[in-house]
Amino acid sequence: MTARLDGPRKVTGQADYALDRTLPGMLYGYIVLSTIAHGEITAMDVTAAKGAPGVVSVYSPFDPLELHPFKSQLMGDVWLPLHDRDVVFYGQPIGLVVAETFEQARDAAGLIEVSYQEKPAQTSMEDGLATAEDAPESRGAAPSIEVLADGVESIVDALAQSPVVVSQTYRTATQNHAAMEPHSAVAKWDGGELTLYSGNQASHLQAMEMAGVLGIEPSAIHAVNPYVGGAFGGKAGTSAPGMLAAAAAKALDRPVKCALTREQVFTATANRPATVQKVALGADRDGTLIAVQHDSWSATSMSRSFVEPTSHGTSREWYATQNLSISQKMVPLHIPPGTFMRAPGEASGSFALESAVDELAIALEMDPIELRRRNSSLAPPGVDLQWSSKHLDECYEIGAQRFGWANRSPRGHVDGDWLVGMGTATAMFPGLRFPATVEITLNADETADVSTSGADPGTGLLTVLATIGAESLDIDPERVTPHLGDSRYAPGGMSGGSTATASTGTAIMLAATELLDELVALAAEPGAPFEGEVVTYAEGLLHGNRGTMPFGELLREIGRESLSAKGSSAPGEEMTKHSFSSFGAQFCEVRVHRLTREVRVSRMLGVFDGGRIINPTQARSQLSGGMIWGVSAALHEGLEVEPSGRFANADFASYLLPVNADIPEIDVQFVEYPDTLHNAVGARGVGEIGAVGMAAAVANAVCNATGIRVRSIPIMIEDLLVE
Repeated sequence: MTARLDGPRKVTGQADYALDRTLPGMLYGYIVLSTIAHGEITAMDVTAAKGAPGVVSVYSPFDPLELHPFKSQLMGDVWLPLHDRDVVFYGQPIGLVVAETFEQARDAAGLIEVSYQEKPAQTSMEDGLATAEDAPESRGAAPSIEVLADGVESIVDALAQSPVVVSQTYRTATQNHAAMEPHSAVAKWDGGELTLYSGNQASHLQAMEMAGVLGIEPSAIHAVNPYVGGAFGGKAGTSAPGMLAAAAAKALDRPVKCALTREQVFTATANRPATVQKVALGADRDGTLIAVQHDSWSATSMSRSFVEPTSHGTSREWYATQNLSISQKMVPLHIPPGTFMRAPGEASGSFALESAVDELAIALEMDPIELRRRNSSLAPPGVDLQWSSKHLDECYEIGAQRFGWANRSPRGHVDGDWLVGMGTATAMFPGLRFPATVEITLNADETADVSTSGADPGTGLLTVLATIGAESLDIDPERVTPHLGDSRYAPGGMSGGSTATASTGTAIMLAATELLDELVALAAEPGAPFEGEVVTYAEGLLHGNRGTMPFGELLREIGRESLSAKGSSAPGEEMTKHSFSSFGAQFCEVRVHRLTREVRVSRMLGVFDGGRIINPTQARSQLSGGMIWGVSAALHEGLEVEPSGRFANADFASYLLPVNADIPEIDVQFVEYPDTLHNAVGARGVGEIGAVGMAAAVANAVCNATGIRVRSIPIMIEDLLVE
């Protein structure tokens, strides 16, 4: 198994992130944010700021930088900072100070006086529920979907005819990606060409986006991001620092570095929206589901650019039922925009659905695992395409045995001052692929290069490229050098949606096949070492009637330094034949202090069916990280929105995240069945599924320990202080 290639560089500080670039003559930008949630900027007095030491220029909506409207294929209409005097959320970028040092820019920004015509702001999710709007199409489907059995007129009738019904409302809080690397960029122009160093999940797509925003050709932009310090969906598009640094560098003809402070990251980027979800489950007394209704409301910004597709990401697919009704609505608020965040839809939606399933199990006096297994779907309800490969029952079987589920009491047990409970939940995340192209180069020194423009935001994709590249070329991984994070490489698509391994891996296999076919053909050409022979290739060697030769030696013999080929992969005909998903069973044990009601997670186990696992160490790391994320959602994370629209806890001191003491033993087990119906590599995504279901497993365990059902996350001590 190949060790993580980027590990040594990261732990020794040799990995260069965007902010690590320091160029001659560099200037520093500091972004000014709004201090109201809704209104119009009537004036900005920048006189004092312009006269402050070291200040080179100040930009505002009254003196903006040149940026052009652009519609991104992935992100939709790109918001242009400083191009509108309207303020629609607290912390909106409204100005930029550029100075010789960061400190000078920051201090000068504090001298700017902003005048507003303030307007009433809608900031309460609860107040907006009554006037919620239909969400746009979600997951390729209408906002409302209904599947009814013959003779059933409505989901209300189906629930009414169900012997056992649970119907409850669940809530999830607004969350921030909180990536270790804040959004930042370094921009340098050379003539009419821009080099942009910026943590981003897709350098090729970023180059296209920035070309549109700047009004130049994509070929004139060199987007570079070999290392990305965490992204989770929050760096799918170019952030305000990237756009402003690029435009300012062009205007001033000097390199510009611009970065958000940690506090600014919480508002000047985007977040996972808060949700309210009503789930009703109707079942027969043997546990067979008769009806599933899942109505969701997601907060969204006034641009209505994104909703959290909770019902569409879960109840639409997870369980077999003859009657299904899901709907998705949005509540426009004067808050920062929402965007993709690890397992968008599934992470929040699974808390509601899997809590409701647990409540149904209690009402039926049935084991929660048995209830889930009894209703396991062969295909999404109302869809004729069966799952390509599903081993969820085996995940539960292995997990139950490994976790000691047989020892679980329906009412938990007591250990001294601690109430101890166990919980479980299903995890699913769709098996997706994005279009990707990879180039492979064989070199005369017996090495190979595998390159694509995609990014590695901590997922281990560099190592995956080397592993699959070596496997496809039939050589040792140590002889393969992977390259990522450069828009001049072959367009590698987006590192997101748990797609990178399946997408780039398939492209690698296609490129290797074409490359080796060409290599064999060259070996047998007139004047070549194997002229006129039937030549084969194996283990880096060319075999003919007159002997064997390493590929590097052949290249030298025919006067070539290298030989390259590209392979492209995209979703295709397989999408018309099967449904695709990764599956998992989450297990959690919690301890709740009987007096203080402090909640401690004491054990976690996840058993996952993610197809072929390319690198078990990296996959385990990804899944463990997702499970920690689930615990964080359940017990820690939540942005508090004040009536003014200000986030009350927009910093790492009060936006709670788990630390080492909060996370106990994490056990990850694979159920490995390569899914070659999905792609030639047989791998499905594991980057996001670890975050799915774990918050519900924690809440279910808390209920098992205390008898108290908490239907909102994060779970607070006061939620458990009941008599």
